[in-house]
Amino acid sequence: MGFLKKLASVLFAKNDNIDPYGIHFYIKCDRCGAVVDARADRRNDLSRQYQGEGAFVWRKEIIDDRCFQLMQAEVRFDDHYNILSQELTGGCFITKEEYEQSKALQT
Repeated sequence: MGFLKKLASVLFAKNDNIDPYGIHFYIKCDRCGAVVDARADRRNDLSRQYQGEGAFVWRKEIIDDRCFQLMQAEVRFDDHYNILSQELTGGCFITKEEYEQSKALQT
């Protein structure tokens, strides 16, 4: 029985690095203060830029679940997926800690 418990703990352990291709952005709505976790997949969601600033760009329309305001994000990356610039209309970018704190207060 010890072997099965060990196997289950390895297979079902909580691992924050389980999403190697995801880039998460934490956003707060300007109108109602709702927070959103927006995920960009490096393999599918980023567009290659051949002119202008950066190697990749991520454009996303985001809607929160409280007031349903449309927020538009544009983030530019270099070849190593480092953020060069980020713009958001209708909201603001926040840290992961601020997102988690706000989610904890909502529940």
